[in-house]
This record gives sequence, C-alpha cells and structure tokens, in this order.
Amino acid sequence: MSKATEEASARLDDAARAGWLYYIAGNTQEEIAVKLGISRQGAQRLVSLSVSAGLVKVRIDHPIAACLELGRRLVDRFGLRSAEVVPSDPDSPSTTLGIAEACAARIERTLLRAEPLVIGVGTGRTLRAAVENLPRMRCPQHRLVSLTGNIAPDGSAAIYNVIFSLADKIEAPHYPMPLPVVASSPDERALLHQQKVVQVSLELAREADIAFVGIGEVGPQAQLLMDRFISETERDELVATGGIGEIVGWVYDADGRILDCAFNKRVVSPPFPLGAATEVVGVAMGASKRDSILAALKGRLVGSLVTDESTAGALLGASEP
Repeated sequence: MSKATEEASARLDDAARAGWLYYIAGNTQEEIAVKLGISRQGAQRLVSLSVSAGLVKVRIDHPIAACLELGRRLVDRFGLRSAEVVPSDPDSPSTTLGIAEACAARIERTLLRAEPLVIGVGTGRTLRAAVENLPRMRCPQHRLVSLTGNIAPDGSAAIYNVIFSLADKIEAPHYPMPLPVVASSPDERALLHQQKVVQVSLELAREADIAFVGIGEVGPQAQLLMDRFISETERDELVATGGIGEIVGWVYDADGRILDCAFNKRVVSPPFPLGAATEVVGVAMGASKRDSILAALKGRLVGSLVTDESTAGALLGASEP
C-alpha cells in the first residue's frame, strides 16, 4: 500500500472516529479536538468529511420527518412551488389545528421580506386563526389587498374577512373590497366593478405577488351555505352543475375549472385564477375538503399548499393512477 493510500485510509479512520463521537456519543467539536489531539478546526473538518464520505448516514426518527416526506411527494405529484405538512391529531375536532400556525409562519416570512410586495388576502376561519397567531409588526413597504367582498347578505360585515385585522397587526397599507361577497345579479356586479375605488383593488389583485386563500367545499358543510351567502337551493344547484370546491367565492369542478354558471356570474371577487406570476398559497385540511383541495391542485388554482398529514396522505392516495 502506498504512503498516500495509507494516509487517506488513516484520515478516513479519523473521520469515522470523529463522526461517531459527534453524532453518536454527542461530543462537541471542542471535546472531539481534545480527545483526538487536534485543533477545533481540524475536528470540524473531520466531522464534515465523515458525512461527505458517506461514513455517517443521518436518519431523522421523528414524526416531522414523515410530514417533510409527504410535502415533497405533494410537490412532485402536483407540480407545486411548495407544500407544508403539519402533524395530525386524530382526536381533535379542530379544522385549523396546526395549519393556522404554519400559515402564520409562512405569512410572517413573507412580511419580513424587504422588497415591497402586493399581498392578496382571502377569507375564512383558517386565515383568521393564522392572523391571530401573527406577532405585531411594522410592514409599511407592503400593500394588502382583499380578494373578496366584506359585506354579508344581510348588510353586516362579513365575519371571516381578515384584511382589517391583518392590517391592524402589521401596520401596512390595505385595500379592502367594499362590496357584497355576491351581487344580486351580473348587472349589479358589473356596476359595482365600475366604481373607481373598487377598480384600484381589482388592479392590485391582478398585480399580487403572493396570495393566501382558504379552500372550501361545495356540499353539506359548504362555508358559503353556513355563512348564509347562498341558500340550500343554490348549493344544490351548484352541486348539480358539478361544483366541488370554492376559493374566494369562485366555484369550480372536479378538474379545477371555474364553472360557467349563474352563481359565478354574480361573484364580486377579482377574477380567479389570479395572474400567472402570483403565488397562490392554499390553506386547508380535513376529510370533507379532500376532493375540493384535490380539484384545486389538479386545476392549478393554487401553487402552494399548507395542510396536515392526514389530508396530505388522502390527496396522494386519491391521485394514484
């Protein structure tokens, strides 16, 4: 054996020893340096070599590892920009547990960016819970724009419109949509959209860099029905027309196509999907929403997803060839 080969072999032996001391025995690099009689920098290089040379195999034995793998599979399967999956609690009845916190973290990372952004904001229980989890910040460089109206059918403020609470928390310029969620007729919607103050919001929505939206179902637990934006008769008509999901008021079918129907002709929200450059982050979980989330992914109505592991597994199982 040549001297060079012997030296290389001896170095790998040292690297293996350093890797074992660091990853198995839990020694610090300073402690490894003392035990091997080398400098701290030398110990650091040996620990690094133990990984790069394949001497150490790292396996994360923790539930979050399964969530990371589910997120990767969702990205690969549906061509997403990102997918964040949080652990599920099968004993909890909550429809926002975990994903509200994850959504809040994603919103916070967006708000911390220095470059000015236009941020579209949807509505719903999960987004409201996410905003409640945000810390107070000052973000005057960003502009917030609502993607839905904020007036309920009875003339009161919509309960789950979150743009005002978000703007209050982060002290950012905001542009609400001072309109009903659903107009009484297509002609009324056209008239409302002609207002200058509304046109400002519509134009900002088209320019949004990123948008956060909830994903709703169209069925027995449809939020549009529960929040009294539609009647049971209208819900049944949407289902009969092929409606399966809803995002910021727009109802779509199992392939993620916005329905050409009487209801959608009255939706006052900005046209959906948004611009091609907008990253739309969908936030939803639960067995009842599996089909509506799956359809949104198929139709590329959302480009990123925040969900829980049970829902992620169901989405991947439902999309198997």
